[in-house]
Amino acid sequence: MTTTSTPRSTPRSKTIASSICLALAAATFGSLSAPAFAADDAQGNWMVRLRGTYLDMANKSDPVGGVGASDRIHVNNKWIPEIDVTYFIVPHIAAELVLTVPQKQNVSLDGSKIGTFKHLPPSLLLQYHFVPNGTFRPYVGAGVNVTRIYGGDLAGGLGLDRWSVGPALQIGMDYRINKNWFLNVDAKKVWISSNVYAGSTKISTVKLDPWLFSAGVGYRF
Repeated sequence: MTTTSTPRSTPRSKTIASSICLALAAATFGSLSAPAFAADDAQGNWMVRLRGTYLDMANKSDPVGGVGASDRIHVNNKWIPEIDVTYFIVPHIAAELVLTVPQKQNVSLDGSKIGTFKHLPPSLLLQYHFVPNGTFRPYVGAGVNVTRIYGGDLAGGLGLDRWSVGPALQIGMDYRINKNWFLNVDAKKVWISSNVYAGSTKISTVKLDPWLFSAGVGYRF
């Protein structure tokens, strides 16, 4: 398990993240004047969302063997399914468990594929919902990601850590369609990393530190 450094996002990630943040900020201010649903329109404490999520890796890595250039090791970006379960402790505060199915990723060195690995990366976040009864419902969250890394099949018998634990940050918004159904957009930054081993010798550290950009639907009950 490794301690990750502050990631340096790609220009594309910065542009997407900035656009989402600006849109959510505008929605937050707009929701203050938007009509809320009737107070007697009771809401349940549970919410389930199904989202499509784009996994955009930072792909930062130390020099292999301690010599040469950095950032030679890359893991592919991809779309993944995401499901989360949220429990509203009080109207403004909720806990969210973010899940997906096990994912297979390609690993490249200097642009050439050297193998694959699998991972399962659940996150648990505590959220603050700014306008819990509004039509537009922006929120922010912070928590922890625990990623299980397994099934590595890398050239030369290279190996990876089994676990990565790191922080996770979130910003998002629900748009209420009717009593139970919502549209959702969401962005998360998750810190994930692994050492790379040749036998028992560490030869590099890879910092994936992905952005996760999501859109989908939610059902509250």
